[in-house]
Amino acid sequence: MTFVQVIDCKTSRADELNRLMDSWVEATRGKRTATHSIVGRDRADSTHVVEIVEFPSYEEAMKNSNLPETDRIFREMVALCDGEPSFTDLDVMRDEQLNKVVVRSFFEDVINAGNVDAADAICTADYREHDPSLSSSDVGLEQAKAENRETMAAFEPQATVESMVAEGDMVCVRASFKGRHVAAYQGMEATSREVSGTAHATFRCAGGKIAESWWNFDDLGLLKQLGVVEA
Repeated sequence: MTFVQVIDCKTSRADELNRLMDSWVEATRGKRTATHSIVGRDRADSTHVVEIVEFPSYEEAMKNSNLPETDRIFREMVALCDGEPSFTDLDVMRDEQLNKVVVRSFFEDVINAGNVDAADAICTADYREHDPSLSSSDVGLEQAKAENRETMAAFEPQATVESMVAEGDMVCVRASFKGRHVAAYQGMEATSREVSGTAHATFRCAGGKIAESWWNFDDLGLLKQLGVVEA
């Protein structure tokens, strides 16, 4: 079970504390078991600083605590604080990365359900799509929908999200897809051939919606399967 430790302290030396965290990251390189660390300053009280550290489990957190580098940094941190820091130990009951949720809904509700118009609720009004297979590498929502509608009708694709990684407002997806060439596509009449391939896409999210995306498909592999290009 994922474990999170919240370290709460008061300090008038926040910049020094921040530099101390840099030295901890460097000193524990290749040794630490922490997977994520956030340091925040209270907007209402600049002396109130909170650090949130994530570990794969409580046991891994204890391994991290027992590192001599962690012990040394902790003693130096206490010296920078106006009093003893407080610790809150949390077993994570639920962890929702909401940007991942909206991106997954794009694959399910737009691509797999074959409903291009579902993008209206999933994407921002000023959404931009970057895809070398489209007429331009930078198109707005309505143009992206129009061009993707032809692709969806031609292949009735089904996509599988193989992996997904999120950081900040960005989500990166590795996907595979299958379909059948059942309608005209970019001047090519339907061949009824089954097609499959891979794709990578990166999404930028804003306000709970997708604001921008970058796509890379195996277009050459698709053309080979359609018999347009010799293998």
